[in-house]
Amino acid sequence: MTSPGQATASPIEFHAEVERIRASGTLGRGTQLQRLFDFLVGCRATGRVPKEVEVAVDCFERGPEIDVAQDATVRVTAHKLRRRLEEFYRASGEPARLVIPRGEYRIAVGEPQPAQAASPGWRRMLPANRREKVAALLALGALLVAALSVTWMLRSPRADAEFAAQRASALWAPILADKLPVQLVLGDYYIFGERDANGHIKQLVRDFDINSRQQLEQGFIADPARASRFADLNLGYLPTSSAQALRSVLPVVMSAGKPVMLTLASELDPATLKTTHVVYLGYLSALGMLEDVVFERSRYSVGSSYDELVDSVTGEVRTSEAGDAHPPGMRYRDYAYLASFAGPGGLQHLIIAGTRDTGLMQAAEAAADRTHLQELQARVRAGGPFEALYEVQGVNGINVEARLLDASPAGR
Repeated sequence: MTSPGQATASPIEFHAEVERIRASGTLGRGTQLQRLFDFLVGCRATGRVPKEVEVAVDCFERGPEIDVAQDATVRVTAHKLRRRLEEFYRASGEPARLVIPRGEYRIAVGEPQPAQAASPGWRRMLPANRREKVAALLALGALLVAALSVTWMLRSPRADAEFAAQRASALWAPILADKLPVQLVLGDYYIFGERDANGHIKQLVRDFDINSRQQLEQGFIADPARASRFADLNLGYLPTSSAQALRSVLPVVMSAGKPVMLTLASELDPATLKTTHVVYLGYLSALGMLEDVVFERSRYSVGSSYDELVDSVTGEVRTSEAGDAHPPGMRYRDYAYLASFAGPGGLQHLIIAGTRDTGLMQAAEAAADRTHLQELQARVRAGGPFEALYEVQGVNGINVEARLLDASPAGR
């Protein structure tokens, strides 16, 4: 039986592209990526679409008794391979020819992606209207107000006692119990400009694949024509909910009396992950270089868009409704995500994120509220790295109710 996507190219064309990938060195040599790639190529030749446990046993030589819910080797390697193929075609400036569909373990040829993920060219996203323009301009000012109000709050003699319980929780203790500095990272969106025929900037552009000046310059190298059409404006965009999230979390962090630094995800230095504790605040879609680090350890993966989270354990797809239009007063669903995981040298990194504004505000509230922290700790029990997902009910942009869906050890 032939699986979906198997007949989109002739065997000769398929194997020519396979050899091109191998010869490029993009998979490394003797690596798990190359091993999985070769295995999936062989499966395609026989029309086989293996399950995760079959990949673990047949490709990575795990025992038949393996529990793939506990051993994430297959999920992590498949995620890395998918990203490596995407990066290969992006660098070459051509459409992806070999792809690994999300949630499956097979190689497909040029399958069309969902509309949001495959809209041609660099997407124009922000600002789209006057309201969003105002929000973009006020976001940074709101963050400053949040920081000033936190500074005033911590002058109170009761501050240390009020935040002692939060600092001792399973979420914060690994980060705040020592003397190492904390790097707060705000999830921003890198924005560049598009010129008109006269060379003037006519609109701002946001593309999920372009998250820094370096990536924009790589796009210019891949397609020199873009260099005259697009321009680096040294601009970024912060969701307005970042201010509310920072206002909730900053008092807890600062109450420990540790050095606290603030940066944007688009400006994060990879070396930071090896020298300081990192606390991320923002959308899941704005993780930047942290995305691979987070989802390698997570039971969740991004679906057809960043509004979808796929649970690899249950197979359930959870979709945020926060981006849809809603009449005033109507409830909608969003998701909040917390994850705590170990970095090198005893460092601990914390992710406080949402699929949209309502989810991000709830994630920050859950990370700073003693009742939420106690509920989380009771569910995790064993301590150590873990992740949690909340379903959030929103009304008019406000998180009015939340339910903890799952809290489990990271890497499950």
